[in-house]
Amino acid sequence: MSGRTEQAAVAEALGYEQARDELIEVVRRLEAGGTTLEESLALWERGEELAKVCRRWLDGARARLDAALAEEERGEGAGDDE
Repeated sequence: MSGRTEQAAVAEALGYEQARDELIEVVRRLEAGGTTLEESLALWERGEELAKVCRRWLDGARARLDAALAEEERGEGAGDDE
């Protein structure tokens, strides 16, 4: 497995809060400057992976919320017939 693939796999295993916190740290380091171009690119790539992880968690949470709301609406609709 390549280093990039391993890094992506590790990012996938993170929970939302862990990925978010690491992403905040990556952004902080990039904004602070003082890193080489190579280090900055590596941080940027890590940030992109972490952002994807966060987006997947948020999309999953949105889907679960939408499903729960739809289920609740179906339940309320069934009660109207009684």
